[in-house]
Amino acid sequence: MQIEDAVVLVTGGNRGLGRAIAAEAVARGARKVYAAARDPRTVTDPGVVPLALDVTDPESVAAAARVASDVTILVNNAASSVNANFLDSDVEGIRREFETNFYGPLLLTQAFVPGIVANGGGHILNINSVLSWIGLTDSYSASKAALWSMTNSVRLQLLPKGVGVTGLHVGYIDTDMSAHVDAPKIAPEDVARQAIDGIEAGAFEVLADGIARQVRASLSAEVAAMYPQLAAA
Repeated sequence: MQIEDAVVLVTGGNRGLGRAIAAEAVARGARKVYAAARDPRTVTDPGVVPLALDVTDPESVAAAARVASDVTILVNNAASSVNANFLDSDVEGIRREFETNFYGPLLLTQAFVPGIVANGGGHILNINSVLSWIGLTDSYSASKAALWSMTNSVRLQLLPKGVGVTGLHVGYIDTDMSAHVDAPKIAPEDVARQAIDGIEAGAFEVLADGIARQVRASLSAEVAAMYPQLAAA
């Protein structure tokens, strides 16, 4: 799926990785790039089209699908990081994480797939995480694991419809969301380049940094190998 002349929609396109992906799509010749955000006034980059969108609101999603009916590439990037503890947190916090990180991409996929198919086919990119595979942040990890599973299922369902699906996994990105983390981080622009490369190559998965590649490779190991606490028990 070539980015040149494509019509791209990036959720959470006003900052961080979403902003970088939108800018990369513009730089590679996309015909139109919608940068979606709850408040479209926060979308200020040149070359993109601001679009009002709350991924947790079905009516907002439906309205966006009507306005952006020409989309051929959907990037499900918007996410929240509540990190609710399974044992001590109110269930509402966990549910809120899933509303953005799982149900949001699901709503967008259901709303935009008919138009993408009608426009001749296209691609969906879901921004997963290395935490899709390792349960270190409770509700966030669980929501991303659910998104990974949904990504794999939808890929199979959309294959005969001419719509490819890529899941991007990465550790820490140098954005506001990880500002509190004292660990090596990858630049959002670097991840954005790999994301667009993955779309154009029709990749099933993009492992954007060494952490993602290491954890992905360890999935065949014993569970204790992924959790030092268990290995020491």
